[in-house]
Amino acid sequence: MSTIVTLTFNPALDMNTSVKEIVPERKLKCSDPLYEPGGGGINVARAIKKLGGDAIAVYFSGGDTGNKITALLQAERIRTQAVPIVDMTRQNLIILNQSSHGQYLFDMPGPLISAAELKACMDTLEQISEIEFLVVSGSLPKGVGPDVFYQLADLAQRKHAKLVVDTAGEALQVAVKAGAYLIKPNLKELGFLTGQENITEENAGEAARGILRHSACELIVVSMANKGALLITRALELKIKPPPVTVLSTVGAGDSLVGGLIYSLSNNKPLEEAIRYGVACGTSATISPGIELCRKEDADHLYSLIKDQI
Repeated sequence: MSTIVTLTFNPALDMNTSVKEIVPERKLKCSDPLYEPGGGGINVARAIKKLGGDAIAVYFSGGDTGNKITALLQAERIRTQAVPIVDMTRQNLIILNQSSHGQYLFDMPGPLISAAELKACMDTLEQISEIEFLVVSGSLPKGVGPDVFYQLADLAQRKHAKLVVDTAGEALQVAVKAGAYLIKPNLKELGFLTGQENITEENAGEAARGILRHSACELIVVSMANKGALLITRALELKIKPPPVTVLSTVGAGDSLVGGLIYSLSNNKPLEEAIRYGVACGTSATISPGIELCRKEDADHLYSLIKDQI
């Protein structure tokens, strides 16, 4: 099995709780909080572990929240490479309104990363041998500019690794220019990349092919929420629609999709099979409550239903 490394520039300790209802100017009694390690790359590594695979999670770690993230990951038997920073790693808040069943996500800003800390992160990656997939997922904290993707693309090229990127905005633009192997935008992010408004599932394929024609990117996976995902290569366009499910939470669905896709590719599964399994994993996360990621038994069952649609 190939080595998968995930990189999380802006990890978070996710605190999940619930209240009977959310009203202003009143003390709201919360349920006992549940803490989970979070951030795009960390969640991808956790999803891969849940599926029976293995990944090395590289991330910035500062203060008590950073230490808590490391302890939680190690409890899940995930290999970690925490890069120490001076500032405190952020903590996010996720609240379920029991009266409406609505979920509220409070996404906190990240720490300030120094040039020396960023260099230490890149040095950590340099020391990992035989990387097959380098998955960079999530937002960039203060002090880490979009140009970091040029460094990551150069590192991936030298290590003969495939650079997989799931981010947004200018960072995603630079990742495409730098030579990411695979990107996973949603429809809004695809529109931002192409300078087009009102990208829909009907014209997303054409928009994605325009990116492929003018970049070194080889694969684009367009996530479309409950409508599944669209896989675009220079030779293939494949839409995968998940079976109907009762959605309990969308937190972690995109990371689970990436985890399932990369896990399958690392096991030498055909691309069409890998994207179907990725959609199954993403859908699996939506039928789990709170901030849970995919579950292998659910993902395997959903995958069998998706295969039956062929």
